[in-house]
Amino acid sequence: MGDYADLAGVRTWYETEGFGDPLVLLHGGLCTNDTWGAQRPGLAASYRVHLPERRAHGHTPDVEGPLSYTDMAGDTVAFLESVVGGPAHLVGWSDGGVVALLTALARPDLVRRMVVIGANFRPAPESFVAPKMLDALTPDSAGMAFFRELYAAASPDGPDHWPAVATRMIDMWRTQPTLDAGDLAAVRAPTLVMTGDDDLMTLEHTAALYRGLHDARLAVIPGASHLVPLERPAEVDRMILDHLAGGESETMMPVLRAHPPESPGRGAAA
Repeated sequence: MGDYADLAGVRTWYETEGFGDPLVLLHGGLCTNDTWGAQRPGLAASYRVHLPERRAHGHTPDVEGPLSYTDMAGDTVAFLESVVGGPAHLVGWSDGGVVALLTALARPDLVRRMVVIGANFRPAPESFVAPKMLDALTPDSAGMAFFRELYAAASPDGPDHWPAVATRMIDMWRTQPTLDAGDLAAVRAPTLVMTGDDDLMTLEHTAALYRGLHDARLAVIPGASHLVPLERPAEVDRMILDHLAGGESETMMPVLRAHPPESPGRGAAA
């Protein structure tokens, strides 16, 4: 079921389903809630799932000015306060993972546990396997066809507004996010960092994210890409549910977790 919520000047479309503790799914950049189709049934069987579409995405209209992860995190805080009504688990994919991290930094009281999938904490030139891929992206390029179709099918601003949104999103990817080791160490929500072994983000960058967080687990899915929730839905769902259920990780031969430092994170973040 979908509806709009007026959040600090952003008329935000969201959907809800299921029963239980609240869980917010944060989609990827230029995507819509449709991309969560493989996860929704399994997660809604255990949680009250909330799916907001961010500003200039899906059914949510664009706003004036540049697009930023910080503003999107602010929208997510407002959504948690006014729609969810309190703290929730967050699962963020790609850009949604960045927004989840920033939300946890801004309002730790509103974030219980997190899963971030294919997320980065530095801009594309510093985190992407092939950073020059952005040079080939324009609103009309073949690489943007999938996103153009999603936008045209849902946006209340109409398909003619697509170039304005796409251009600003590409600019955002080039320069954001700009988190550092201190920011990562300040995130206190227990976090599962998930990636495919052939993700857009380098494995080194993902490892730095994992090591930089105060309380994190790492899952690298073999034979998977940045689209791992679509490629390995059952495996992804199982790991999400296991992590959200909580409990300490107990291993027979702990190293990082044997005597974790208080700061920064549990290791060095590049």
